[in-house]
Amino acid sequence: MKVGFITSEYPHPKVNHSAGIGTSIKNLAVALVKKGLEVTVFVYQQSESNIFNDAGVEIHLIKKQNYTLFTWFLYRKHIQNYVNQIVKKKAIDILEAPDWTGITAFMKFDVPLVIRLHGSDAYFCKLEGRQQKFKNFMFEKLALGNAKGYIAPTSYAGKETASIFALHQKKIETIHYGLQLENFENNSPNVYDKNVILYIGTIIRKKGVLELAEIFNKVVEKNPNAQLVLIGSDTSDVKTGAPSTYQLMNKIFSIKAIKRRKYLGKVPYDEVKNYIKNSHVCTFPSFAETLGMVTIECMAMKKPVMNTSIGWAKELIDDGVDGFLVHPSKIEEYSEKLLQLLEDEELCQKMGNEARKKVEHLFDIDKNAEINISYYKSLLT
Repeated sequence: MKVGFITSEYPHPKVNHSAGIGTSIKNLAVALVKKGLEVTVFVYQQSESNIFNDAGVEIHLIKKQNYTLFTWFLYRKHIQNYVNQIVKKKAIDILEAPDWTGITAFMKFDVPLVIRLHGSDAYFCKLEGRQQKFKNFMFEKLALGNAKGYIAPTSYAGKETASIFALHQKKIETIHYGLQLENFENNSPNVYDKNVILYIGTIIRKKGVLELAEIFNKVVEKNPNAQLVLIGSDTSDVKTGAPSTYQLMNKIFSIKAIKRRKYLGKVPYDEVKNYIKNSHVCTFPSFAETLGMVTIECMAMKKPVMNTSIGWAKELIDDGVDGFLVHPSKIEEYSEKLLQLLEDEELCQKMGNEARKKVEHLFDIDKNAEINISYYKSLLT
């Protein structure tokens, strides 16, 4: 079988941008190659056109194009024509694309298209309580309407998306993201920097970072040795229009807390694992995710994780067993759970071990790749 992925992100130095979606695609693409499939990845919105091989995956960079009028339509057609050309040349059997921005709206392909529900703009707007632009909604609805099948990383994401776009729930297959587990080993889980709380992700309101600042204020009052380490790109704030969400966090931090926080900005992906390994606790108080790749990466490295109690997280973590789940709006309760982890090394070790077991059971990419292959084949019959 030959599979093609259409995406705006992929983890490689030649690609302009990558985050959780790109990581999940690469994990799957590499796993599929190891199982004997031929995989081609089409990365649009790039600064140049290029073709190269990475870990057995053929990467096609599609340069961003601007037109005098209707760029949103004409660039889509440019992507469509290029992809169809390669589909024919390489005899690709099936294509996969994300739901975000409805990039495949107005595109017609010569092979079946499956859309993976990484999280549409409509999905995130619903979770955040924001009004979505009608144009964006229609692009995403048209794109979903053109697909033969859908894959959701969690049942929660699938159900919410089905509700928003009136999709038939039975057509949505839940297949979790996965990790190459051998790349996330931690043979010395009891060696770490005590009292370090690690957050990895974009510094953006929907990830609960403003609440995290309030939570850390409470933590540092009772544990003056606690340190909050933040990794991720800063962004403007959609609600206030402020150019930096990190600066909004700084306005919330107490005098004590601001001395105990460290912002590292964007860190190369290969280096992030060292920060996970050296942390005491990892925390992700997000209001809006479909799954959250970094959560399962931390769990794989036997770290106790504090996560949100919203739908998708309940499919990752059993509260009190392999992590803690608390809604980020519950500042006092969230901070108390963090303090409990910082003060109880035995609990951290137990949760970390259970977290690793959970990842091995649900998020092993080698197992999940087989499920993806079976689903692709079902769409070809």
